[in-house]
Amino acid sequence: MGGRLQVILDISRLLTVAHRPAPTGIDRVELAYARRWSAETDNRCAFVAEIPLVGFAALPRQVVAELVAALEECWLHGGRSAAPVARRAKLALPFGRSALVGLLRRPGPKAFLLVSHRALERPGRIAALRRQGCWFIPLIHDLIPLQHPEFARAGVAETHRRRIATTAALADGIVVNSAATGAELTPWLAGRSAPPAIAVAPLGVSPPQVDEPPVALRPYFVALGTIEPRKNHLLLLNLWRQFAATLGTAAPRLVVVGRRGWENENVLDMLERCAAIDGLVRETGALPDREVASLLRGARALLFPSFAEGFGLPLAEALALGVPAIASDLAALREVGGSVPDYLDPLDGPAWRTSILDYARADSGARRAQLGRLGGWKPPAWSDHFEEVDRLLEALVRGPAPERLPVPHPPPALSRPSARERAAALDAVGRDDTAG
Repeated sequence: MGGRLQVILDISRLLTVAHRPAPTGIDRVELAYARRWSAETDNRCAFVAEIPLVGFAALPRQVVAELVAALEECWLHGGRSAAPVARRAKLALPFGRSALVGLLRRPGPKAFLLVSHRALERPGRIAALRRQGCWFIPLIHDLIPLQHPEFARAGVAETHRRRIATTAALADGIVVNSAATGAELTPWLAGRSAPPAIAVAPLGVSPPQVDEPPVALRPYFVALGTIEPRKNHLLLLNLWRQFAATLGTAAPRLVVVGRRGWENENVLDMLERCAAIDGLVRETGALPDREVASLLRGARALLFPSFAEGFGLPLAEALALGVPAIASDLAALREVGGSVPDYLDPLDGPAWRTSILDYARADSGARRAQLGRLGGWKPPAWSDHFEEVDRLLEALVRGPAPERLPVPHPPPALSRPSARERAAALDAVGRDDTAG
């Protein structure tokens, strides 16, 4: 098709999460995209957000730049100063409908980037942009609600099924955060005669460089992430109840960092009412990035016993700070950590108990060995991520204009891909099985 590409980036999610004192993983990704494209000086990116019941509208670049700066400040140090900027952006949205219409009427190639899962369950709006000449490129973070519906809230599996159906029907190219996510997604694209290209672009991390906490009275570990069933906090809490019974006050401490999620009755009951772990386990809630980084720097290790992950940002953040990790043996986590962490089965409680008690010792050989491996590990960088995204966009520009595709209807209950299909898909996206 040729010509200078006009990027249209949806930042609807940032407008709805600006009040949060700390971001989720997907919040971080949308902020990274907004930071990258708002820093461009050639105006080749326009920013849009959704107006409920109406559709997309353009946002003023200056307001977007102010929102990016405010969110970075709030999520690094704490506070809620980004919320007023988000309110101003929302007030400006109704005036951006005509600006978006004018942008879409200009000649030249255009690409609509959707890097959160928002709007994927509303394919009509995306199809309307494609009819006006926009390629559609979503970023898929995971298929966990489809692969593991037992860990999702009621109704989320069906919602995610609609999102993946939209992706399969309308995407001209797809960004995924790991080869593992790409492998899980590939079988769902089989209905297209020419499935869209998949760009595997690991997420970047740039945790703040901070000193260790000034005083650490006893060894402690950190569990980082939203408290939800797939994160397997229950394993850790039961282990700490055992430590309380066998070691008493000599037991190591556990710091649980992250907001409370859903369907956690057993976990919350233990956090709130289990007298045995009182004084040994501390729940902090969500914390600003500097406080999280400081806690990690003083920890014996990050504990990451998750049942399922699309990427594993907490693991990347811990390793980037030079902190060892004990993690579940998952394909996505091996892509992130390579040979550095100690990987364990998330169901093997005795192995986790042994490893934690070993790492708690000042003379831990396993911890010392992992610190040695860390010297050869390179943190994933956002610059590398965007090189993969740019490569995908450049390939689209060299090709034909977006073809007319039918808008997907709500899909029937789809069967999950077989193990053989998933293995073939893993080969198709080129996972490096030697990474771990």
